[in-house]
Parts: sequence; C-alpha cells; structure tokens
Amino acid sequence: MALTRRALGGLTIGGTAAFTLAACGGNEGNGGSGATELTWAVSSSWESWNENTESGNNSYGHQAMYPMRYGLDGSASGDFDENGDYYLNDAVFADAQVISEAPFQVEYTLQENAQWSDGKPVRVEDFIFQWYSTSGNEAHADQTIALPASISVGSKIASIESPEAGKIVVTFVEGHLDFEWKYSATVYLPSHVAEAEGFADWQTDPAVMGQAIDWFNKNLSDVCTGPWKPVDSKMGEYIVYEINDKYQGSVKPSIKKLTMKFVEGTPAIITELRQGTIAGSWPSEFSQEELDKVKDDPAIGQEVFEGSIWLHIDTNLNSEPLKDVALRQAIFTAINVPDAISRVFPSTEVSQRMNHFFGVNSPYFTDYITPSKQGSGDTAAAAAILTEAGYTGAAEGQKLAKDGTEVPKLVFRYGGSDATRTTIAELAQAQLALIGITLELVAIPDGELGPVLSEGDFDLVIFGWSGNPAFAASVAQQFGTDQNFGNYSYPEIDAEIAKISATLEIDEAAEAANKVVELAVANALTLPLFDEPQSIVWNKNTVDGVVANGNTQGGPLYNAAEWKLK
Repeated sequence: MALTRRALGGLTIGGTAAFTLAACGGNEGNGGSGATELTWAVSSSWESWNENTESGNNSYGHQAMYPMRYGLDGSASGDFDENGDYYLNDAVFADAQVISEAPFQVEYTLQENAQWSDGKPVRVEDFIFQWYSTSGNEAHADQTIALPASISVGSKIASIESPEAGKIVVTFVEGHLDFEWKYSATVYLPSHVAEAEGFADWQTDPAVMGQAIDWFNKNLSDVCTGPWKPVDSKMGEYIVYEINDKYQGSVKPSIKKLTMKFVEGTPAIITELRQGTIAGSWPSEFSQEELDKVKDDPAIGQEVFEGSIWLHIDTNLNSEPLKDVALRQAIFTAINVPDAISRVFPSTEVSQRMNHFFGVNSPYFTDYITPSKQGSGDTAAAAAILTEAGYTGAAEGQKLAKDGTEVPKLVFRYGGSDATRTTIAELAQAQLALIGITLELVAIPDGELGPVLSEGDFDLVIFGWSGNPAFAASVAQQFGTDQNFGNYSYPEIDAEIAKISATLEIDEAAEAANKVVELAVANALTLPLFDEPQSIVWNKNTVDGVVANGNTQGGPLYNAAEWKLK
C-alpha cells in the first residue's frame, strides 16, 4: 500500500489482502458500460477515509478519493500537471497571494460561487477545521484521537480569518516563512457536516474536535468540492461516484458514473484490463513481465515513466540494538543496493538513489551515499565498523555480539505481495547474515502500513515515499522530532529543518535540506534505494485523455475531468 505525504510525498508498499468486490455494480463486463460509465482500478487497499490522519495517510486511499477532492493531499488547493507546473484549483479559488512577510500572511480569494456539493458555501470555518486537524495542538484537538500524519504546516499557523466576504487570510507564527506555501492544504473536510453530525463545538472543545476527526476517519462524507461526489462506498474496496452538479471548476466532467475499485497486484490488473472489467490503472508494482503481456494489443495503451516514488529502508531507534549508530551504519553498508536493482529490474534502467530529497537532475543534488559506502554491499567494511565498535562475530555463520551479549534477531517488515519489496527483504536477510546478524522477515498485510509505522512495529522496514516537485515539508516529516516513524530526535537536524521554514529563498532551503541529508546519512537513519519506475495501462477503445503524471500522488487521475469515453 502507500501513504501520502502531506504536501510532499507518501508512503507505498505492496498490498497483500485478497481481492473481493462487494456490490460495486454497474460496470461488469465492459470496463465502461457504454458511453457514460467507467471503472478505474486502485492497486491496493486503504484503511481510513481521512487523509489528515496517520492511518489515512495512504496514497491508494488518496487515489480512490481523488475524484471528489481534485488536489494535493486530498485538499482542494490545487495540484501539479505532467510538466511539474502547479495550478490552483479554480473550482474553489480565484487567486492566492502572499500579502505580508512579517508576519507571513497568505490571502486566498474564493471563487464567487465556491461551494460544496450540497450547495453550502465554502467558508472560513472549513480552513480552520483543516488547521485544527493538523496543528498537533492539544488546545485544538485531542491528539490521542487526531493523530495527524504531519503538523509541518498546521503547527506554524497563528490564525485564520475572513476580513471580508470571499477573502481568507492565513497568518503564520512569528519568524515563519514558507517558499512552498501555495502547496499547503486549505479546504478539505466540510465543517458544516461535522456540525450536523453532532460536533457543533469543534472550535471550542478539543475533545469534540478529536471526535469529529475520528468521524471523518470512519465515514466517507458525500459532501465535497470535486468533479464527482460519492454515492456508494466500502472501506478499502471501492467508491462509486456520480457527477457533482454543483462543481464550479472550469472543466466539467463527462463521465456520469465513475467507479474506483481495488484490484490487488499488477497481474490481476492486467487480467481485468484484458477482460474489459476495468478501463485502466496505475499499478503500484512495476512489472515489465506483465506489461509485455499487452504490449502488442492495439486496444491497450501503456506508458512507463519516471515517477515520484522512491523506496528506502528505515531504522527504528526505539529498537534497543539499533540505538547504536555503529550497528546501523554496518547494516546499511552490508545491504547491496546495486545487486537488488539488477535482480528486480533486469531489463529496466534504474539507478541507485544518492540523496533523500534531490534527484540527479536537480541543481541541488549532492551525492552523500557513495562516500558513506552505505548500500554498497561491502560486508568487509561493515564488519570493520562493527569490530571497531567492540562487536564480535561479524562473520558468516557466527552470531554478532557485544560485551558478551548476542544481538537479537531484528524484525524486517515489508509488503508481502509486492515482489520488489519481498526480494529486497530477502536479499537484505542474506547480506546481513554475512556479518552475523539475523533478520526475521515479517510481511505487512495490505492496508496495515499506517498502523505498523505509527506504532513502531518494526526494527527495519522498507516502504516508499511518493511526492511531487516540492520538498520542504517532507524534510520535517521524514526527520523532524516527533514527526518521523523511526523515532529520530536530533537537535542538529531540527535546527536545519527550522532554517527551511525561516526563508523564502529556495537556495537557502535546499542547502538546509542537504545538511539534513548529510546528518541522516552519518547517523544511518534511512537508506535510500532507488526511484521506482512507474507505469499506467488503459483501454484506448474505452477512454481517451489518460496522461502519465509523475508529479502528483493522484497520478493519471489528475485530469480525469478531461477524460472522454468512446
């Protein structure tokens, strides 16, 4: 499965649950049912309806709900197109501008008829509801229930007001600046629905706000601002949409009935595509073998592209053995990334990732991985690190120990139905055995990545961040104290993160982000592996207008309102 990044990148692993479809209805047998209906497959499940929460921070849920949100992180702010250009969602916003730098203030101008699908106007309370959901502030919401996936933006807001009709002003705390402000979530959940459901005091009672957040976690509201509105759904399995006749966007959808349906795994997706039961999909697992099955079919379109999902292995510093930086460094040094790439992508050009935030084509790219030898598979160097740190038994057939105490087996979590992640886990197990370390491989059931990460139920884990051209917010989420999944807490890292939120200059922010990378590598917190190649497949005889987009977590759905049925 995959978890979305708040404004910057999500997590992704392969799903493992068995596929069932309960009463989805309407599209069986032809992938589009005439000229008015279409079924699109989502390749893994989801366990929450609220993308603000840890359990809802799921990129597959994001895909499933994209038709009703039409924006980054489920919000209505806007999104990136296939060229990496950001566009404001004109269904809600007419304009957005910085009006002050001290304090930092952003003014949003609403469209004259900005409204929810039930006809209620978008209002300032909707912005405040989003703020309280993601502030991490006990005065706003019970944090034992709210469990926000990220507080990188919400925690920096000082106030949200509407000085006049149609204008919303967001004021940030003193000293805070954000050069990526336009990508922040704004309108997401309908506050008036929360009030109608019994949470009228959400603005004044943190307990009630926590309950409201939890209600949206468990219930899919049919009130939205996107091109389609949900009319039927089942958690983790499907959402059936009909056109939102109150949609104010400039491009009106023509598909009258759109079904987002969970189909597990690339083989099943290709099978259903050939059978005509789905019109297309963005598979989570890249499989050239499966794509080759339909490469000569004139009815099937396919595109392989460089997406925004990169895999990595994370450590958990709450794991007693992994509190030792030398052990972490040795583990990362022993893991052989080039070998893993050659095994899982024998016929596809994929390169090792050498920076957590910047690719090789970025002007801010610096290779911090090669000098560290992490990911090299150099077991001799790994053994030397351990020996120097006082360990014994750093060799094949032996048991690694320190001060007479054996290092216990380490639990390595991975998405069991994803062949790539499974192979990497198995290769890591074999490599670490060469330095006396035993790995216990434990698969993550489909839909359970969020709980596994948030509960720290791992020693080592492989998953993927999926993102977009922005980078600032992901630095805090991946490495900031109290925000990351590995329980990392380093004052020097937090200090660099603070610099990112204190400048409007991208060069300064990138310099600080690279310093975080340098510190993260030195402390062996996260081992980047590679950017995972992406693919989309679709029935060209059913739908026209499908475009690959590696800059958004919505993928090809980013322009679904423009799709035309044939």
